[in-house]
Amino acid sequence: MKYKKIIITGVGGFIGSSFTRECLKRGYIITGVDSMTYASNWNHITEFEQNPNFKFIFGDINNIYKIEDCDLIINIAAESHVDRSIDNCKDFIHSNINGVHNLLELIKGTKIPLIQISTDEIYGDIEEGSHKETDNLNPSNPYAATKSSADLLIQSYARTYGIKYNIIRLTNNYGKDQHLEKLIPKTINHLKHGKKIPLHNQGTPLRNWLHVDDSVEAILTVIEKGKLNEIYNVNGNYELENKTVVSEIIKIYKKEDNIELNDYVDYSCSRPGQDVRYSLDDTKLRELGWYTKVKFVDKLREIVEFHLDN
Repeated sequence: MKYKKIIITGVGGFIGSSFTRECLKRGYIITGVDSMTYASNWNHITEFEQNPNFKFIFGDINNIYKIEDCDLIINIAAESHVDRSIDNCKDFIHSNINGVHNLLELIKGTKIPLIQISTDEIYGDIEEGSHKETDNLNPSNPYAATKSSADLLIQSYARTYGIKYNIIRLTNNYGKDQHLEKLIPKTINHLKHGKKIPLHNQGTPLRNWLHVDDSVEAILTVIEKGKLNEIYNVNGNYELENKTVVSEIIKIYKKEDNIELNDYVDYSCSRPGQDVRYSLDDTKLRELGWYTKVKFVDKLREIVEFHLDN
């Protein structure tokens, strides 16, 4: 095992809890940090605290003043919902930029590497082809801008202060127990309550869907096999228009193949600065042996049934 003791921020969130669960299964000793905002789930913390290899620190990454004994820090803590960042990006600057800055200051002068979990959105959209790790950053919304700022801040600390890092950029994540503001659970929730599903820009934006289990494996692959001071893209295995995703969910929910999408969808909303398509070239990561294992079609039905029962 390359590292043994890991600090994970954002352990109460969607990706953070899935990653923590797998790390504990593999025998890592975990210190979890989370301020438990609206998107976090205390049930995860209760579950993890049953494991003697887990310790929880309730707090904001901006307010950490010393580093617990560890070999590695993985920063998954972030504000992540684009629409909220457009309404008011104050919390995004606080967590995604200032929080990362605080972590960098804490590890400056140590040998503790920082792994930053980032996003495909930092590159902006791309109508054809895929973005490589060396492409320029061109964020289209405040959320993406704060994540871009964090990535650049980390790289500047590596050059100026010699800190060690990895940046891992993920495409659109999905899975069970995701917050209701995200497209798949939001669609299911609207169907349950008989409400029309809001779709930006006629539902035409393309997203590349990456299951959280594949994201977890990607992060662990970088930890166990990757080279420090490198950036790794992680691309999903399924590219679909948002309206197609919504249509498939409705078919599963209604148990009907023939539906009229217009009966269920509200096309009146529009997101300022909407990106038309994201896609990442993840050749570098695949050369380490990682590949997507989860099939979108199989998991979508499972997720719909999960949300219907919970």
